[in-house]
Amino acid sequence: MTLPAGSGGSGGSEGSGWERSRDAFTGAARWFARTAAQVGDRWGAPGLGEWDVRALVGHTSRSLLTVEAYLQRPAAAVDVGSAAGYFLATREVAAGPGVAQRGREAGAALGDDPAAAVARTAERVLALVGARGGAELLTTVAGGMRLADYLPTRTFELTVHTADLCAALGVPARVPAAAALQSLHLVAELAVADDRAAPLLLTATGRGAPPAGFSVL
Repeated sequence: MTLPAGSGGSGGSEGSGWERSRDAFTGAARWFARTAAQVGDRWGAPGLGEWDVRALVGHTSRSLLTVEAYLQRPAAAVDVGSAAGYFLATREVAAGPGVAQRGREAGAALGDDPAAAVARTAERVLALVGARGGAELLTTVAGGMRLADYLPTRTFELTVHTADLCAALGVPARVPAAAALQSLHLVAELAVADDRAAPLLLTATGRGAPPAGFSVL
């Protein structure tokens, strides 16, 4: 299914749409930093799958670091025009064996005080995003994208993996409203793109469990 440019909840690069997208990213980034601050001495505890908590936090921190890195790599043209299109284009990469190792490496790179490193990174990247208008072209792993279309993918990753972190720590997952709305919008777009809207709707409305292995990613 072809998705229109600017979909994925970004609302384009001007006016209130960009402001909402930026606010969603800000809420997700700061929620992640607050949750990382609750880890204490549990960095070696089970996190997600083969990751311990440090590796899960490291992987999640990459959602901030890639924004910073990609802003330094301007693109000449738009290759992917939406947040949903990004996830559709990167499925093979996301399922590859390198993801787990990159998460472990990112966790190790957080150093002796991972929570402080996360907090510093979040505020540094939020300052970078706050100074942009959303129309900037950047080079992602999927190709050229507008910042306004790429940023919701990072909000989604921050939101989902901070919820994972909350589960690992046994603390309530209180998702910031703007981040939750944008992430759920993206889930809906991906479900529609793959003709998986029915099982998503049935599961969300209490009409049975999802099919085995069901995911919109």
